[in-house]
Amino acid sequence: MAMKPILINGEWQLGDYVGSFQATNPTTAQTIATEYPISGRGDLELALNAGVAASRELAQSSAEQRATFLEHYADLIEANRQQLSELAHSETGLPIEPRLNSVELPRTVNQLRQAANAVRNHTWELATIDTKANIRSLYGSLAAPVAIFGPNNFPFAYNAIAGSDFASAIAAGNAVIAKGHPSHPATTERLAQLAHEAVVAARLPAASVQLLYGLPDELGLALVSHPLIGAIGFTGSRRAGLALKAAADQAGKAIYLEMSSINPVVMLAGAVTERAEALAAEFAGSCTLGAGQFCTNPGLLILEHSAASNDFIEATKTHFSQYPSLTLLNQGVLAGIEEGISALQDAGAQVLVGGHGLDDGYRYANSLLYVAGNSFLANPQALSHEVFGPVSLIVECADQAEVLQVLDCLEGNLTGSIYSSSAGTDEAFYQVVAERLRAKVGRLLNDKMPTGVAVSSAMNHGGPYPATGHAGWTAVGFPATIRRFAALHCYDNVRESRLPSILQNANPQAIWRLVDEQWSNA
Repeated sequence: MAMKPILINGEWQLGDYVGSFQATNPTTAQTIATEYPISGRGDLELALNAGVAASRELAQSSAEQRATFLEHYADLIEANRQQLSELAHSETGLPIEPRLNSVELPRTVNQLRQAANAVRNHTWELATIDTKANIRSLYGSLAAPVAIFGPNNFPFAYNAIAGSDFASAIAAGNAVIAKGHPSHPATTERLAQLAHEAVVAARLPAASVQLLYGLPDELGLALVSHPLIGAIGFTGSRRAGLALKAAADQAGKAIYLEMSSINPVVMLAGAVTERAEALAAEFAGSCTLGAGQFCTNPGLLILEHSAASNDFIEATKTHFSQYPSLTLLNQGVLAGIEEGISALQDAGAQVLVGGHGLDDGYRYANSLLYVAGNSFLANPQALSHEVFGPVSLIVECADQAEVLQVLDCLEGNLTGSIYSSSAGTDEAFYQVVAERLRAKVGRLLNDKMPTGVAVSSAMNHGGPYPATGHAGWTAVGFPATIRRFAALHCYDNVRESRLPSILQNANPQAIWRLVDEQWSNA
């Protein structure tokens, strides 16, 4: 069986692989024949050295070149949408329609185009001028490659060679070393081919985009701590993320992590009394959407005991039972669900619905668990552990005071949602709950499930540790995402002719800048 080549310095080559792997079709649990390499130290060093040279060129490239690359790449993805959707479906089990072709692929090209727009209008650079002191600054390239680790659950929108991290790193003027995910290597390979075509068309350095399909664990740690790396973007499990973070932190490398999150949903008593059935349907639909394989899946629901709370729980059980159980991404997700539900039961949770695997590929029954508030408070760490999949835990609290105690026990999360009465009967308690929850989450929602993540400049797809590595950054939304992979460049008494053009007085593009503490495009 022929080994697939990797992409280094603009060339598809076999490299010095130390092992190999094959993807699996999750709908059948059958191995796909194609073999992909696990790269060795030689490949890693070649990619890093080529990435440094490319980044130095990219740092001097024009905004127009980088924007042109991002837009052309988006066009190529759209032109190949059917092939890409079929590849991704075969490797992930995610449906072609509407998920891959009509939802995730359009989102991916939209991200690339939004990144191009941010490059052209220079919003990410935050040009700042102090005329009296003659000090000027802006965000600019790291002039070093960015390593990106893609996740299993978004083969397009978070792919290491097409997603938001990728677009942000290129937009900032850095080369990308993409470490593909083993769940969808053929999809990643095709995206890399299109990205390379766009690199050539835009006349960017050959090593602007490089792809390694796999690395041994020790080389993954070596990559994030290497002296030549500029920064790292990672989306995945807490276990893997924390291991990479430890290595990067020790080496002083900036690493931006998106890890585990249970995304608590708080149902206030007035809302449940008013519309228990509708809320149950909405909650169950969000939990089971895409087999629950979203980082914003609502894994914890906090409910105050009331006359209507039992009706809500019974209705939720019915919906969890009625919604179809969908294919999981891989064997690892299935094993994680089995282990996670067992741990929740050991900690005192009761399975209300599901709790067992299903036949036909990698599938697990939609699972709803229950625990009383006082039991949760007795073991909050074990009962607030993320179970990635169609699994959620209801915590029914005795009163409002217990609701607040449960909230105080939670770790940092990407999102937190509060449902309240439309008549205003929950308003006083809402204010208290929102204050507690606001400090625990990156995005606070009202009367809305957290599953969708809009690609908006106002979006925060981040949150307090351990949902991410740092609460000050987002993985979605331009221009903020770009600044993760940038350095703050300051110029003190530098002659105007030597300054970057957007820091010069003339400002021919009428770019908005912070001049003497006032925003101006003069």
